[in-house]
Amino acid sequence: MSTKISLLNFFPRPTFIQRFFIPLLDKFLGISQMNALYHKHAMQGLSKEAFADKLLKVQDITIENHASLLAQIPESGPVVIASNHPFGGIEGVILARLISEKRPDLKVLANQGLKVFKELEDYFIFTNPLSPNDPKNAPSLRAAISHVKNGHPLLIFPAGRVSYYQSEHQDIVEHQWNKIVYRLAKDAGGKYIGVFVQGFNRPFFYTLGRIYYRLRMLMLARELLANTHRTIRLDHTQCLTLPLTLPAQTGADFARSLSYAVDSRWTYTWPADNSTSEMVPLATEITVNTLISELAALPTEQCLIRVGEFSVYWSMQAQTPRIVDEIARLRERVFRMHNEGSGEALDTDGFDATYTHLFVVHHTDEETRIIGAYRMGRTDKLIAQNGLDGLYLHKMFEFAPEFINQQRPCLEMGRSFVIPEYQRSPQGLFMLWRGIGEFMNAFPEYRVLYGTVSISKLYTPQSVSIIEQGLVNAPKHVHPRHEFELKLHPQLQAFGLSQSKTLSEGLGKYVNTYLQALESDGKELPVLAKQYQKLGANFHALGIDTSFNHTPGLLLSVNMENVPARLQKRFLGRTL
Repeated sequence: MSTKISLLNFFPRPTFIQRFFIPLLDKFLGISQMNALYHKHAMQGLSKEAFADKLLKVQDITIENHASLLAQIPESGPVVIASNHPFGGIEGVILARLISEKRPDLKVLANQGLKVFKELEDYFIFTNPLSPNDPKNAPSLRAAISHVKNGHPLLIFPAGRVSYYQSEHQDIVEHQWNKIVYRLAKDAGGKYIGVFVQGFNRPFFYTLGRIYYRLRMLMLARELLANTHRTIRLDHTQCLTLPLTLPAQTGADFARSLSYAVDSRWTYTWPADNSTSEMVPLATEITVNTLISELAALPTEQCLIRVGEFSVYWSMQAQTPRIVDEIARLRERVFRMHNEGSGEALDTDGFDATYTHLFVVHHTDEETRIIGAYRMGRTDKLIAQNGLDGLYLHKMFEFAPEFINQQRPCLEMGRSFVIPEYQRSPQGLFMLWRGIGEFMNAFPEYRVLYGTVSISKLYTPQSVSIIEQGLVNAPKHVHPRHEFELKLHPQLQAFGLSQSKTLSEGLGKYVNTYLQALESDGKELPVLAKQYQKLGANFHALGIDTSFNHTPGLLLSVNMENVPARLQKRFLGRTL
């Protein structure tokens, strides 16, 4: 006797009434048409892999970005893969078939409606998502937990129902995710991959759902049959480790937001970078003798500190013209590595003549070289000479009179770098900060630093948007002249505001995890931004530096008088 797809398969001992009415329901719900397709293409009795392949071929469904997702699946060990639920069926088949290519031990916690496909049963642990508190679900949940704890991958659709129109969002979005997804992820040691499957069902499906939500379930078979001749894209996070100390529902809500964070409908294209072929060769390095000669000519007090083989100096361009040329050469070298170079032989402009240059020199028996530098603007002097036009950052931001650079003397910080050979060593960055502290000791009128941290275009635009919204917490009295154009995904905004009264407070503690999810190399916040965070920085705005290869810059300020005493002692050598 051949297998038949029918609702009768859900009833081990169907009554007479069930036997009478279910064939009518089969026809109305599209299950009879599915059964006809099942037999026409000889799908009965196939292996789960062959059945899935045949179904996708018959429906003429093309999968996009699948290789990228597959590359994120660990070769072994537990991992929870959680996906949105836009269609209600076909995405489960797609993801189960794809992931099992790499991990044959995959199980899928799925809607029991997929029981109609007997050939696929081995993929699934079935549950009833419309009754999350039903005690009959307990064995399914125990099986899922056991599967993960035993070191296997689990795919889950935590919304438990198909995405639907929600009036509060004015959009078709996911239902709140069940907190079991976070419990399972914790059982997997936090190992997690979020998936966002692109696509929608037909408009009539959502109209019925607005009348009565259970009608959506009744239409799923028809929607599966309607999913033909289409390309379905699989957006996904990197494989990451979720924070393990969140409340269960917060963890589930955060996991849901990670899937929306990779929604490729929210994209932005960076302006074209300077072409490498158009970049002129770097200027010639200055000779060691020239470097030593200009250092020797500086007044003794302009050597701010010596620690072992390292020394920190400050100078004006008029005092050390060749050293400032070397700093500009090294800046260009480093900035080109981050797609921020000017393309010229030196990274220089007219502000080099008026700003103070702070730089670290490494002295050894073999060589003497500059390993890092900062450019500092003493705002009281610059504004007195040229008004706000004397400030480099006035080109990027409109400063109101109430902004701190017009309220008291400040140091406008910028153009910082550490050469590649020292970027993995803590010495370079530490000596720069130690030098800044000693400069502030020598000039006690300066207690406030402000400036930008460049957010390299090696970050995805989505990451920059998250950095902006998660960190900017003091937007008064300053406005970017060229704003970053990509707005944050509404579902990330909704998550952030659900966690706190302000978006930055709600998203701020999750920024690094979002970046790990989005960035292919797993990078987090720039090291300099983290350094400023430790000092209690206020982040004011994010703007685009059109004269610096259209690089985003995050404007911040730090009042050293408010920095914790232990950090004051570290950077200033004393407490204020």
